Amino acid sequence: MRYELIILEKRTGSAWDVAPQVQSVTYTTNRTGSPGTLKFTINASGGVSFVEGDPVRFSADGQLVFYGWVFTKSRNRYAVIDVTCYDQLRYLKASASYCFTGRTAGEIIQEIAHDFQLQTGTLDDTGYPIPLLVMEEKTCLDIISTALQRTLLAAGKLYTFFDDGGALSLREAGSMIAEGVVGTGSLLTDYTYKTDIDAQTYNSIKLSRPNEETGRADVFQAIDSGSIGRWGLLQLYQTVDEALNDAQVESQARSMLRYHNRRFRTLKVQALGLLGLRAGQMLMMDVPGLGDISLRQLVLLERVCHTFQNDLHTMEFDVQELGD
Repeated sequence: MRYELIILEKRTGSAWDVAPQVQSVTYTTNRTGSPGTLKFTINASGGVSFVEGDPVRFSADGQLVFYGWVFTKSRNRYAVIDVTCYDQLRYLKASASYCFTGRTAGEIIQEIAHDFQLQTGTLDDTGYPIPLLVMEEKTCLDIISTALQRTLLAAGKLYTFFDDGGALSLREAGSMIAEGVVGTGSLLTDYTYKTDIDAQTYNSIKLSRPNEETGRADVFQAIDSGSIGRWGLLQLYQTVDEALNDAQVESQARSMLRYHNRRFRTLKVQALGLLGLRAGQMLMMDVPGLGDISLRQLVLLERVCHTFQNDLHTMEFDVQELGD
């Protein structure tokens, strides 16, 4: 493969293509909660100079893989430097307080991006104005993640928030279908498959809504007695916004029960690389005889880590929510 790893030194305006001095590059994305991360190790004895905050662009075979900024450098006595770079989502780890009324997730992202002077790209209209979202002293990533979770529970649609080459983007996961198939006859080299009712499974949802008039909380519950009989009582208790009416709270409880009341299947995959694959996309997988199921379906990618080393491009990715 042909690589280009450009570092722009802001102080001098110099641009360095350090790809010949780098043995391997890893690029990791997660569907929620963290920025895209590029890591590489470089021998700086050749006169390359750069500091934290300098822009970095990495391409493979002419295709842009990552655009971001240097955030950490760790150097040893032999002038070997470990470098960590993040994309634009890193700046959304800043803490803030917001109160949004009747705003969609895309509108919330647009306002936060404007406040923090960040560039936006395609922001899909979710069609769901969140009645009230109050977040105090939370990271902007947490605020946006909460808005997307509320949208999922209310509208039943899953959205992916990510940095697309320097532009904050929001896309419905169903519209982000990756090209190619990964399976036993195509690219797959190894996998680990797990089933559990431990981490995210609940068959009783209790939602508490503060009530200023009575001074007590109104509690709404959705349960599945059948799965309680099979698994025992697995309860999730949460507090919801006081502004929600009875119908909204009851609907949220039912939606949460539909999502959580199941056995979860997770899959960790090792495979040859597909350029452009990132967390939040849907990917077709074909793995017959995968434990208790034969997998041939689109799956949602929770985490994707690409490794580029010489002419070899490999990747690891995590798949969740295979369903029951």
